[in-house]
Amino acid sequence: MAPIARRYFFKNGFDGSMTLLGIIVGAWIAGVSSPWIIVAAGLGACLAMGVSGLFGAYMTEKAERERDLKELEESMLTDLNESIHGEASTFVSVFAALVDGLSPALTAIISIFPFILSTMGFLAIKDAYMLSLVSTQIILFSLGLFLGKTAKANPWKRLLYGGGMVIAGLLVAVIVLLIGGT
Repeated sequence: MAPIARRYFFKNGFDGSMTLLGIIVGAWIAGVSSPWIIVAAGLGACLAMGVSGLFGAYMTEKAERERDLKELEESMLTDLNESIHGEASTFVSVFAALVDGLSPALTAIISIFPFILSTMGFLAIKDAYMLSLVSTQIILFSLGLFLGKTAKANPWKRLLYGGGMVIAGLLVAVIVLLIGGT
């Protein structure tokens, strides 16, 4: 179960960060000066990613687990729905769905938090943009380090994993800037 949760957490945390990065850079290019607009767009994206991840992962895991349980039942010639196997199957489906649904929302919320502070008057909008871009890159770097640790890479190679995620984020920012500048 841990490898499944780890994959869902990384993949969808990365998606959340990259999605918000695209929204934030796009808003900057468009000259959005109201932090509320960015917060609303960011929260909408968080909600969409969270619900998509929650239901998509649950239905996918449930189908896979039901198939495995049915194969086991056929080989054992017994109903396992009320057994520990059936309960474990349900638990794994729910747990995977929670990880899948919450991880993109968590990383996305971190990315829009500076704009929430801006709506409260604690940060100027230009500072919120910069802090958000920096915090998003930190999230991406941290996710890369996490992957490096998962791969049991040496500390230097872990930095390469982190750097690769930052490069992916910078690539998205540059592409959005190029698209927006045309």
